[in-house]
Amino acid sequence: MRLLNVDSMVIHEFNESELPPYAILSHTWGKEEVGFQDMVEGRGSGLRGYGKIKGCCAQASFDGFEYVAS
Repeated sequence: MRLLNVDSMVIHEFNESELPPYAILSHTWGKEEVGFQDMVEGRGSGLRGYGKIKGCCAQASFDGFEYVAS
C-alpha cells in the first residue's frame, strides 16, 4: 500500500504486514486534482488541488498520524 508522509510529502510503499497507522483523505474531484503520478514526478504542488492534500496532512499530523492515504 502506498502512503504519503505528512511531513516530507514523500510517498512510501508498505507491505500489508508493516502498515503503520494512517489517516484517510476523502474528497470530491475538482479542477487540477493531484494524482499519484503528479506526486511522484514532483509537479503536484503546482496544481490547485494540492491545498487539500496539505490540509489533510496538517490535520493528520495534528491528530498524531505520520501517514495519509487517499
